[in-house]
Amino acid sequence: MVMEGRIIQGRGGLYTVRDAAGTDHVLRAKNRFRHEGITPLVGDLVKFTPGQLEEHGWLEEILPRSSISVRPPVANITQLIITLAVEPVPDLLLLDKLLLFALEQDLAVVLAVNKSDLDLSLAQRLASAYRQTGIPVLAVSAVEGQGMEDLRQLMAGHINCFAGQSGVGKSTLIASLTGLDLVIGDISQKIRRGRQTTRHISLLEARGLKVLDTPGFSLLELPTQLEPAHLRELYPEFSDIQQDCRFEVCLHNKEPGCAVQAAMQEGRIDSGRLERYRTLLAQQQEKWSNRYA
Repeated sequence: MVMEGRIIQGRGGLYTVRDAAGTDHVLRAKNRFRHEGITPLVGDLVKFTPGQLEEHGWLEEILPRSSISVRPPVANITQLIITLAVEPVPDLLLLDKLLLFALEQDLAVVLAVNKSDLDLSLAQRLASAYRQTGIPVLAVSAVEGQGMEDLRQLMAGHINCFAGQSGVGKSTLIASLTGLDLVIGDISQKIRRGRQTTRHISLLEARGLKVLDTPGFSLLELPTQLEPAHLRELYPEFSDIQQDCRFEVCLHNKEPGCAVQAAMQEGRIDSGRLERYRTLLAQQQEKWSNRYA
């Protein structure tokens, strides 16, 4: 009997799939997935044959995906919650890369600035820098409960993926929101970086929320196939301004008559955000020129 469900965990070649009735099934993927170069991902909707007695069942088919993330490797999420904190030192270039991935796939986005009970300044700076994007920036604290109800309301109805550097408190936030007992890490005092606590990706469901707990990471590369000229379309704060640029295809890289450059000088666009855009643009231009090498 073939059934349908969603992968909620994958580990050691075994996949846990939850069916519509809430029953979990442990399955193996058929060899054809490997031969076809297909990797089942947490979040995938699948067809499967359940196991009998102590035998594992089999993944039969992966249904079409509405979204896919390479890092963290998950499918069918509808909202990305990018988590930052005062420590470890925020990687804003990574933040902007994550935003590009989310906006390219039409995902909703929330910026959650954790540990804001210790220092509110980071949340305030980011709220100012990203104000023109329309993306909500929440000052939250899993310890003190600050902003948690606002975050919960934004998460309702979504399959949420928390992403960000190790040590920013993603697992702590998820534990607070869901009431689940998760392994919590801390900051290495020697190198001021987060210790990795989440080793595997899991889809958690509790208190009416669906959330993916993912390992943190500090490196992310934009895909080579992303055309440099398309990059500007993924910056919401440019959309109403770039039509006033002198050149129809203005890359906002200090061309004459660039309205985005003028808006930055007038304080209507954050200078750091524009500077990071230009860094990513240069990287994509190099990748694009070498894509057939």
